[in-house]
Amino acid sequence: MQNPRLAAVYAKSLADLATEKNQLDQVQTDMLYLKAVCAASREFVLLLKSPVVEADKKQAIVSEVTKGNLNAITAAFDALLIKKGREGYLPEIINAFIDEYNRRKGITCVKITTAEPLSKENKNSILQKLKSQAGFNKVELNEAVNADLIGGFVLEYNNNLVDASVARDLRELKKQFQENVYA
Repeated sequence: MQNPRLAAVYAKSLADLATEKNQLDQVQTDMLYLKAVCAASREFVLLLKSPVVEADKKQAIVSEVTKGNLNAITAAFDALLIKKGREGYLPEIINAFIDEYNRRKGITCVKITTAEPLSKENKNSILQKLKSQAGFNKVELNEAVNADLIGGFVLEYNNNLVDASVARDLRELKKQFQENVYA
C-alpha cells in the first residue's frame, strides 16, 4: 500500500500550513514523535491500515495515544487523514514530511555505515569534510555499524553511494582473480 505521490502531496500541504502558521519546527517535532510511535508499535500501524476498524474508533485511539504530545495543527491533520480515509498512509506521509522539512531547511541527511562505532574525532572530521568538499550547509549524520564491512565506510546521501569499505575491495580483488585478467 505504497503511494509516494499521495504522501508527498499531503506532506507538502502540511508543511505549507505549518510554515504559514510559523510552526514548522513544532510540526517537525510532532512528526518525529509519530514516527517513533509507528516504529515502536507495529499494532498501531496495522490499526491505521485496518479496513475493519471504523474511523471514529481510529480517531479515539489516535487521540488517546498522542494525547498532549501533538500541537493543534498536527492533531487536526491526523483527524483530517482519518476523515478522508488516508490514515493508512501516515507512516509514508511522516517520512515525506521529514524529507520536505529537510529540503526547506537545507539539511542533508547522510548515512554512514562503519565496521565499528565512530569516535567523536572521526565523526567531526567526516562532518567537516562533507561540509567543505560536498558543499553541504547542514548535515544530519545517521550512523550504522556493520561488521561485515571489515573496515572503511559506506556513505549514502542524496541517492549517492560511496563505498570505501575493505569488503568492497576484497570483492573487487576476487572478481579480478576469477576473470584471470593477468593470464
